[in-house]
Amino acid sequence: MDKFETLGCQFEGKRVLYITTKNLDYIRVTQEIDYLQQKAAGLTVIGSKSKSYPKRLAYVWLSLIRQSVRDVDVVFVGFSPQLVVPFFRRKLKRRQLFIDFFISVYDTMIMDRKKFRDGGLVEKLTHKLDEATIKSADYVVCDTVAHGTFFSEEFGKEIDKIYVYYLHANKAIYHPMADVGIEAKSEKKKVLYFGSILNLQGVDVILDAVREFADDDRISFEIIGPISDKMQKPIQPNVTYIDWLTQEDLAKHIGVADLCLAGHFSGNIMKAKRTIPGKAYIYEAMEKPMILGDGMANHELFNADKKHIFVEMGNPKALAGAIRDYFEYE
Repeated sequence: MDKFETLGCQFEGKRVLYITTKNLDYIRVTQEIDYLQQKAAGLTVIGSKSKSYPKRLAYVWLSLIRQSVRDVDVVFVGFSPQLVVPFFRRKLKRRQLFIDFFISVYDTMIMDRKKFRDGGLVEKLTHKLDEATIKSADYVVCDTVAHGTFFSEEFGKEIDKIYVYYLHANKAIYHPMADVGIEAKSEKKKVLYFGSILNLQGVDVILDAVREFADDDRISFEIIGPISDKMQKPIQPNVTYIDWLTQEDLAKHIGVADLCLAGHFSGNIMKAKRTIPGKAYIYEAMEKPMILGDGMANHELFNADKKHIFVEMGNPKALAGAIRDYFEYE
């Protein structure tokens, strides 16, 4: 269920101040700015194009110190409100306050990446930071129903104050392609994965599944992303690794793929089950068949069919079996 259309009426005829500490070309940020430009009577944006997070944060804080909210009806703090709301709460709360809780610091650092000990001081501080940020907002926006439910239960926010706004692919770049202008179609079936190689994506599961095809000359794999040497990626004739591509070139590579791996495939990170991978939106926009982890969030938008194949998370043999089944290989 996408409640953001209901939320949209909150901005109609309103003057909105939008704040983000993420770079202005980040997909979630551009999506929200475009949306607000369509809905609001007026929009002021505070954000930076700098590649340095400390520089962007400094710019946002200095801009907020100077910014008056006298002529503003609504303040919308996008990515990430934890770095803004606790420090400017008194000023921002003079107006109706929305936040996009796209990422929980507690969930990411403690439960996902396990950077700090569960039950330790950092765990308590990150939980309090998230809780204080959420409770300061009049309304919270998140990316899936599963996340909204978790945030409500974990941080005590009323469920009717939480709205869901799904990600969208940039259809100017990602769309069905008849002629992509790169290598000719091979007789081998091409399976593609791309990502930033985060733990919750379950790249280890993908690599273990690829090993199942070490002697298979009917399928080729293309893995796009900065995979660390520590992951011991399989070196075999039917696997190609690419560290980085522009979005335009990435679209061309997806365009010639026969099957795409969306994820998330991690079996031991709960966040993987509550999140729809951004690449799934891209594959869908390009009308590509994909394999998805059998998590609750993925089922919010996708139903099992020939183009949406669900597999048990954390199980490389199940993933390998789904690839074989798709191509009807024994």
